[in-house]
This record gives sequence, structure tokens and C-alpha cells, in this order.
Amino acid sequence: MSATESTTKTKPVDARSSFSSLDNKDVEVESLSIGTDDLVDAEPKPFRFTDWVFHRKEPLDLDSNATRRSVYDNPDLGKHYWPKADYENIHRFDPKARWTWREEKALVRKIDWKVMLWAAISFSALNLDRNNLSQANSDNFLPDLKMTTNDFYTKNELPIRLAIFWISMNACSILASFIAFGVLHMRGVAGKAGWRWLFLVEGLITLIVGLLTFFKMPPSPTQTKTWFRPKGWFTEREEIIAVNRVLRDDPTKGDMHNREGLTLKRLWIAVLDYDLWPLYIAFSTFQTNLLTIPSSVAGMITMFLVTLLSESVNDRTWTASTENIWALPFLIAIYTLPDNPNQWVFFGLASGLLSYPYTHPIQVAWCSRNSGAVASRTVNASLYNMFVQASSVIANQVYREDDAPMYHRGNIVLISITLFNIVIMYPSMKMYYVWRNKQRDKIWNAMTTQPRGLQDKEEYLMTTTDMGNRRLDFRFAH
Repeated sequence: MSATESTTKTKPVDARSSFSSLDNKDVEVESLSIGTDDLVDAEPKPFRFTDWVFHRKEPLDLDSNATRRSVYDNPDLGKHYWPKADYENIHRFDPKARWTWREEKALVRKIDWKVMLWAAISFSALNLDRNNLSQANSDNFLPDLKMTTNDFYTKNELPIRLAIFWISMNACSILASFIAFGVLHMRGVAGKAGWRWLFLVEGLITLIVGLLTFFKMPPSPTQTKTWFRPKGWFTEREEIIAVNRVLRDDPTKGDMHNREGLTLKRLWIAVLDYDLWPLYIAFSTFQTNLLTIPSSVAGMITMFLVTLLSESVNDRTWTASTENIWALPFLIAIYTLPDNPNQWVFFGLASGLLSYPYTHPIQVAWCSRNSGAVASRTVNASLYNMFVQASSVIANQVYREDDAPMYHRGNIVLISITLFNIVIMYPSMKMYYVWRNKQRDKIWNAMTTQPRGLQDKEEYLMTTTDMGNRRLDFRFAH
């Protein structure tokens, strides 16, 4: 439970009670004084792979209340976290809403099939165009052109979905290879080179998926009804559950309309958010080098497993560093090989290196969670991605032609970076976020122990201009 959540208990209400439309911040305190005895206090239990394999599940009454306690259940502080009046889902927001585990699980499954699956498909289509550049080059693409230059998931549900999202990228790489194998054999058809046909076929696939995505993906769970989808995806009750479960998990998701433009001021504030700078740097310094090495099936497996591990132990810093820990022994072993190594030994070491756990999903979810506001989350995600993409420029300078074929200098660079990340970067990030949280706790908890107590917190929430992770009631994940 966060620093702002209430422990107030009143008369319980039925999980499927009626709902009211509370669409503004100026509500009476009494409207929040409803039953809270039956709310869920425990944190969501992380997914454990062994439990799934051996079918070990704790008994769960699917018809019991699944609504988690949140700051909205505090009659004094809840009103300060109310969604903005123009929040696109405000008509479905109701702090009195209750729902069962059966309803929540069914809704999440529907969101997975309706939203997550198509997001993965559209991302895969995007990567077809990225992958066909390297495939086309095998059919003299560059020489021919005279070119020779070298708001649906909670924070606990998001990382696993992101892992699946990036697994689709790896799966796309495999699919793209099969497509390229067939299409490049069209060399000479209609007098065109094979790479031209490759761009045409995969470009058409991307275009079709892109057009379908434009119509298929809704802007929010309450905006799925349209002229070509008159019934929408969700019932009114499902919309209420979808909106309230997300806002109870993170009230900041209601502080901005999803079609609201970013002002230059908010953009600049997000750029200067120094609390997220470690996340940009930590990943890109290592990804700079390993993104140049293709990985497919093994990488998909290790990426999914390390993401499960992160959620199981509720840690991001040490699990994100496993990418470096995994690669270090393989890099050292490759560096110590003789100039003419046994090819099977080299193949084994290289295969082990290629199987490194890709921690990108953990880092993306981590960055999102530590942003603390919709506006800054959008900018920070873009900044993070810019660092990752820009790192590829440096990557091309690690393995240079004058260092071939064993690349001793390049491997020393990689070993140095992995050691820096393991020994200095990630431990420093852990200590930094722990220190920042202790700073906030000291100030926030002092308000409770002072004579004015709750009044001081209320005054802060009413008058503060702090946004997102700058607020005193925000705590950084680490």
C-alpha cells in the first residue's frame, strides 16, 4: 500500500453493487464513505513459472471481490487524485465500483486477445520492413542503388505483455527469413531484381496491417464503439471495470486526455527529469553492442524468463543486469580463444552469447512506472527509445575491420562495458532510487506525525504544482 492509501474501514458493500457517475473533482466527502472492508489489500501475486508448470494454485473464490484498495477509498485524500474533467473515461470512473475475480480475469483475457495480440501483429509488420533491408542487401540491393555506406493494463501486468510484444519482433525475424528465401528466388521475374520484389511483398504486408490497425485499435476501453464496430468490444460493466482497475492501480493515468497535446513546458520538464536519466544510460551502453548480434529462438525464451523473474521477485535493477552477467563469461571466453580456434568451440560460445536475456521489456516498463504521469510517460518513453536507437551508431564502431577476425579490441570494449554495468551502473541505480524514496518517506511521513497531520497532506495535495514523479507521494520502482 502506498503512502497515500487509506486503512479506513466501513460497512462492506456487495461486489456487484450499483454505480454512480462521478465526473468532477468537486464531490462531497460523504460520497466516498462507502464500504471498504471487502477490498483487497494484498499486492497481486507474481506469475511463477514453476507454479504454472506444476499447476500449483492457491484456492481462489472467483466470485469474491477483486477490487484493490486505493487512495480513492480515503474520504479525505481521494478527492485530490480525481481524474481530470476531460479524461476520456471519466464517465466510467466510479470509486464505488466493485467487481469479482471472475469478471476481472475474463476482462483481462479479452483485452489480451483484442488489444495485445493485434499490437504484436502490427509491431511484427513494422519489423518486416526493418528486416528486409538486410535481406535485400544479400541480393545486391545496395550496389544496385549505388549505395556503399556501412492505458489497458496495470503496472504488474504490463512487463509480461511487453515481453510478449518484443518476442513478436524475434518471431518476425524468423518469418522474414522464410519470406525472403522465397521472394528472392523471384529474381528475374518481370525483369526485376529479387530485392525489388522483396520490398514490394513485405511493403504490401506492412501497408495492409497498418491500415487495419488504424481502424482496429481503439484509443481507450470506453471508445471501442464506432460505425464499423457498432457493438464495441466491451459491455458497460466491463468498461467500468477496465477503467477503475487501472486508475486504482495508478491514479496518474487520469491526469491527461489521451488526445491532449503536450505543451513545450511539459515536454521540457519531462526532458529534464533527471530521475530517469540512469534508465536511459544503463540500457543503451550495453545494448549499443549486443543489438548488432542477431538472436531469435533462444533470445525469445531467455527474454520471457527474465521478465517473469523480474515480476516474481519484484525487482528491476538486478534482473535487468542479468543481460550483462550472462554475456560476460562468454565474452571473456571468446577473447581468450587462440587466433585459429576450434570452430565447434567458437560456435558453442557464440551461440551461448547470442542467447542472452534481452531485458528491454523490463526497462521499458520500469521507465513507464517511474515516470508517474501520462504526459511525462510519453516523452520519457520516446527519450528512452532514442537512446536505444542512437546506440546503434556506436555499435558499428565496436567491431572494426582492422580488428578482424577475432576482434580482440572490440571484445575488450564489450567486457569493459559489462563490468562497468555490473559493478557500478546498476548498483548505483539501485542505491539512487532507494535514497530518493527514503527522502520522500522522511518528508511525507513527517506530515502524519505532526499535530496537523492529515491537514498538512491535504494542503499539499490541494496546492502543489508538482507533477508525476516529482510529487512527494510518489515512490520509484527499483
